[in-house]
Amino acid sequence: MDYLPIFLKIENRPCLVVGGGEVAARKVGLLLEAGGRVTVVAPELCETLERLREGGEIEHRRGDHRAAEVDGNVLVIAATDDEMANREVAARAREANIPVNVVDDPEDGTFIMPSIIDRSPVVAAVSTGGASPVLARLIRARLESLIPAGYGRLAELTARFRGRVKAALPSTDDRRRFWDRILQGSVAERVFSGHMEEAEAVLEKELEAFSPSHGMGEVYLVGGGPGDPDLLTFRALRLMQQADVVVYDRLVAKPVLEMCRRDAERIYVGKERDRHAMRQEEINALLAKLAKEGKRVVRLKGGDPFIFGRGGEEIDTLAEEGVPFQVIPGITAASGCATYSGIPLTHRDYAQSVTFVTGHLKDGTMNLNWHQLAQPHQTVVFYMGLHGLPVIVEKLQEHGVPADMPIALVQQGTTHLQRVFTGTLENILDIVEREKPKPPTLIIVGEVVKLHEKLSWYKGERAGRQGATSPVQPGTEL
Repeated sequence: MDYLPIFLKIENRPCLVVGGGEVAARKVGLLLEAGGRVTVVAPELCETLERLREGGEIEHRRGDHRAAEVDGNVLVIAATDDEMANREVAARAREANIPVNVVDDPEDGTFIMPSIIDRSPVVAAVSTGGASPVLARLIRARLESLIPAGYGRLAELTARFRGRVKAALPSTDDRRRFWDRILQGSVAERVFSGHMEEAEAVLEKELEAFSPSHGMGEVYLVGGGPGDPDLLTFRALRLMQQADVVVYDRLVAKPVLEMCRRDAERIYVGKERDRHAMRQEEINALLAKLAKEGKRVVRLKGGDPFIFGRGGEEIDTLAEEGVPFQVIPGITAASGCATYSGIPLTHRDYAQSVTFVTGHLKDGTMNLNWHQLAQPHQTVVFYMGLHGLPVIVEKLQEHGVPADMPIALVQQGTTHLQRVFTGTLENILDIVEREKPKPPTLIIVGEVVKLHEKLSWYKGERAGRQGATSPVQPGTEL
């Protein structure tokens, strides 16, 4: 983050605005809404500010920016139409360690004013760090349509009950479960429809009937997809934001992990070649243990839990232990990486079937049905096969796959760091030696790889911004 998002309490505290135009008037309006005592320094006031002065809502000190006394204020806004004047005001505020905002020049200030969605006491703020205020306003407009006005009334209702709920439910986890139920159930719906008395009555009954949880929790096996957080399902996102504990793998992309509830406990159980943070049997036991403590546990996996994710082993243990669970599928790496690389896994002219296999080496060998994988008119996708690529290349050719068969390596597919290398079985090892791709990298073998040159549409950060791509030659990076 370039800026720390915070909310300042300025009620009945002195704030200084330097500038008397309409831009300054908009800033003054926000400060007044938050209860600030506003002093405006300017030679003249615009019509809006003059009305506020006449109504006694602001104090006006006539003069230019040099007349502005920054000391004693909790924040300063420089909003003149003179760039140098704004810089001088900002410099004095910074020297006094007073937060200062400079209109149209965020670099000179120490804070910026975000676009605001006001559902008081619920307030949401959107900022692009000054990079694009118009974009921030567009995002705010979209959020305005998603956040009903009733959220303010809902917040006021819950505020009246906070003390009682805390007294009745001393456990933080119990209170969280209670409020999750209230804020996503019939109480919230009654508030949104304007039936406040009914909502309060239902909340009373819910509190009386709610029993603290000293028993079983639940485990959610969630497919986190191949890396792009936009590919998460709605259900996955909802459960990720309700979890008390998140148990996650190495292949879970950081942006996906950040979609989990901020205050949830996070436990890393990732596995790398020859280095495991926790053995699979220990992970299985951990999930059962956490659920038996009454916790809601998200087991977050890259891709899909049931495709080389060992999800079946985990729920087998949970079923034996009598632990309730749900499985939420995710987009598997083969589908996500192929799609973002412009490589259809099946195509009537090239491949009528697709096979997913693990390319993980065990004791230096790969025990696969090479005869089946060498059959024509199919696409073969190798998960976790980068380290074993020399074996894959050797065995496929040994079983009759021609040396000019196209092959693609997709590193960190679907993310902004995606890289795609194309070549043939004959030259792919040379490409790997030169480019040195790193895990996670998916391997796609088949005639469909030829379509990458024509159909590739996604560009990662290393190749520029997202958008249509130019055709590439085999052996080149996208």
